[in-house]
Amino acid sequence: MAWYSYKAVTTEGEVIEGELEANDRRAVIERLRSQGHVPIRAEERRGAGLLRRGKARRGAGISQGAVALLTRELSMLLQSGLPLDRALSILSTLSPQGPLRRLVDRLLERVRGGASLAEALEAQGEVFPGFYSGMVRAGEAGGGLEVVLTRLAETLERAQALRESVKSALIYPILVVILAVGSLIVMMTLVIPQFRPLFEESGKALPLLTQVVIGVSDFVRDFWWALAVALVVLVVAVRRHNASPEGRLRWDRWVIGLPLVGDLLVKIEVARLARTLGTLLANQVNVLNAVSMTLGTLGNRAVGGALSEIRGRLAKGEGLALPMAEAGVFPVLAVQLIQVGEESGQLDSMLLRVAEIYDDEVKRTIDRLLALLVPVIIIVLGLVIALMIGSILMAIMSSYDLSGL
Repeated sequence: MAWYSYKAVTTEGEVIEGELEANDRRAVIERLRSQGHVPIRAEERRGAGLLRRGKARRGAGISQGAVALLTRELSMLLQSGLPLDRALSILSTLSPQGPLRRLVDRLLERVRGGASLAEALEAQGEVFPGFYSGMVRAGEAGGGLEVVLTRLAETLERAQALRESVKSALIYPILVVILAVGSLIVMMTLVIPQFRPLFEESGKALPLLTQVVIGVSDFVRDFWWALAVALVVLVVAVRRHNASPEGRLRWDRWVIGLPLVGDLLVKIEVARLARTLGTLLANQVNVLNAVSMTLGTLGNRAVGGALSEIRGRLAKGEGLALPMAEAGVFPVLAVQLIQVGEESGQLDSMLLRVAEIYDDEVKRTIDRLLALLVPVIIIVLGLVIALMIGSILMAIMSSYDLSGL
């Protein structure tokens, strides 16, 4: 996605300007309209990286877990019958000193200045997810803000729980990989070079395998800096490639095409898409605006591009399930369930059910991958070390036999 600067007119006649991240200019216009604004201008910004870093600094130190907790507490206070400004004032008092309290204070200041909560949220940059302010606006318009905040809290908490489970599950494999790489480096740079004097003193020709292992060891020991530079160059090249919308789209298409990993990433995106879209529809946001808001929550541009095309077909009066099936990106089960939801008139609840199904599927897939990954790493490491030791033993035995003759 790219960054776009926009100018629009609010329902009160006020001219506003700002920046949004979206797949294309049309998505920016749709999002502005979904917020009740009349777009005047939307142009892609150059130097979007600086803009992104600036907004990130404003929300620095505020995790999505903190946003979920803040949402839950605000919904509870509103359900107790407190007015919005009083609830925000209490949250400011309860929040610890730091970025979170400053965020609540900014919201309180804007609300007391006459802005709605949705308008106050939009002014905070990237602290809140893209669909957050849209749902709050719908809740304020329908008089059910506390209900909307409760649903938002549940959505954010489930997303946070999924992220934490993925992070926790990856700790052990990452440690195994680090230990494996460290073991290989020690073998190559410290152990194998100790045998070189022995082989040179024998004056005998070494087996081919031993020559290869010693050659690799010499290269790693003498040119480790070149390997480090090559790794840095590769990382920089990939980042520069992904900095452009076209490059990022190619990368994301390649990633979701990978065996095992690609399927997992698609399931994660489908779970996020279904939960966001279902929550928006459950709060009376029309399907076209809901899809526009959901676009901003997707991390994979290939999936986001497919959803953007679906949005175009929705604007022409088509349904949701058929374009999703023809996109060729979304799982068959998800498409079939969404089709059932459309036919029964319960699309919102079916989307939330799809999100639950794929959240569970993501956890099971991660467990299966980790159960496979760790033994594979250990086996590969054992084979490589066995190969190194075997090559050394072959050379020692060869030298011993030849010297005996």
